[in-house]
Amino acid sequence: MFGGAITTPGTSYINYLIPGILVQTVLFGSAQTGVGLAEDLSKGLIDRFKSLPMARSAVLAGRIISDTIRNVFVVLLMIGVGYLIGFRFQAGFLDAVAAIALIVLFGSAFSWIAAAIGFSVKNTETAQVAGFIWIFPLVFASSIFVPVQTMPTWLQKFAEVSPITVTVNTVRALTLGWELTSDLWYALAWTFGIMLCFTPLSVVLYKRTG
Repeated sequence: MFGGAITTPGTSYINYLIPGILVQTVLFGSAQTGVGLAEDLSKGLIDRFKSLPMARSAVLAGRIISDTIRNVFVVLLMIGVGYLIGFRFQAGFLDAVAAIALIVLFGSAFSWIAAAIGFSVKNTETAQVAGFIWIFPLVFASSIFVPVQTMPTWLQKFAEVSPITVTVNTVRALTLGWELTSDLWYALAWTFGIMLCFTPLSVVLYKRTG
C-alpha cells in the first residue's frame, strides 16, 4: 500500500517494512501476557493454581514461556506472508535465525512489562487498555514504517534512541545483509535492561496477589 509513496535506501519498501512489522507483531503480542494474567486473576484461576502442589513460579514463568512460543509461530507465519508479497532474506541462514531470535527475545522482554501491568490492574479491560496505549506512540515514533531521517527533527531525537528503532534497525541489517552497527548493542542493552527491571517487579507483584 505504501510501497509507491515511500522511498527507502538500498532496498525495496517491502524488504524494508517486513522486519519492522515482525517487531511490531511481537510487541502487540506481548500485551496479551498482561491481559491473560489479569483475566486469570479476576477469575480466581491463579488462586487455584497456588493451592496445587506445584512451584509458585510456574504460573508466571509458564505464561511468559507460552506467549514466547506463540510469538515464534506468529513470526514464522508473518515471514511466510512476507514471502508471498515479495519479501526475501538477503543474508545467510544464520543471520536469518539470529534476526528471528532477536525479535522473539525482544518480545519476551516486553511480556515482562505486560506481566507487571497485568498484576497491577483490577480487570481485563483495564489491562488491555494499559497494555496497548503506551505501545502505539513507541511504534509510530520509530523506524518501523519510515526512515528516521524523514521525520521532523524534534521527533528524530526520540526515535533514534527508541528501543524499537534500534531493534528494527538490527533486524533489518541481519535480514538484508547490511552492516551491523552499534544498534545491535543498544538493542541488546534495551532488551536485557527491560528484563532486569521488570522481571523482579513482576515477581514482587505476583507475590502480592496472595
